[in-house]
Amino acid sequence: MYVLVPDDPVFHAKFQSLEEPLLRHLYLHSTGAESDDERIISDAYDSWVQVLLKLPLWSQWHTADVSADHAPDEPARCTLYGAGGKQLTSLYPIEVAAGDLGNLMACLDLFVTADRTRRAVQADAEACADLPERNGSSLTDVFRRVMEVLWLPPPQRLLGTLRQVMSQGQVVSVTLPAEQETEYRRFCEDLVTILSSGDTFAYRNHRAMYL
Repeated sequence: MYVLVPDDPVFHAKFQSLEEPLLRHLYLHSTGAESDDERIISDAYDSWVQVLLKLPLWSQWHTADVSADHAPDEPARCTLYGAGGKQLTSLYPIEVAAGDLGNLMACLDLFVTADRTRRAVQADAEACADLPERNGSSLTDVFRRVMEVLWLPPPQRLLGTLRQVMSQGQVVSVTLPAEQETEYRRFCEDLVTILSSGDTFAYRNHRAMYL
């Protein structure tokens, strides 16, 4: 299946931040015979790597010393423009296996269940009874936001256009017609809401990337 991934530092930071806790949980569960939880986390980490390898190389493309030349083995780069000629934040179509998304969702479900159990124990002990149910900085919250982006249905016309031009390889520029720019803006508004809702300052600054 194809998903649209933004060339967006907020998304990339949240996605990459999952690596350390996945490895830490895998280590904590790797005692003795392999458990179901260990298998779920191991499969999720493998799937996380598979998705990572397909993401736009934001960290490389946005450093000051990157050459303007495009190496043959680099993924294609895409510059998007709106109907009025304004440059837009790029979106990249990437093909991900449904099984990889399923593995990641299974791991998220595992973490959510563990988080609820922990909160229940803490509440019973009256240790953290005043904590809100949802902690915006928690692993499960970040994980949930990342997965909602990966599951967000892309506009089919926009996806088709981007897949076609990206198949040309190298460096491409695309000017979206007005109706696809409208689809683009709606899709990106959903992205920003998923990734940054709950923090007014973060949401406002994130949304400014797409105005």
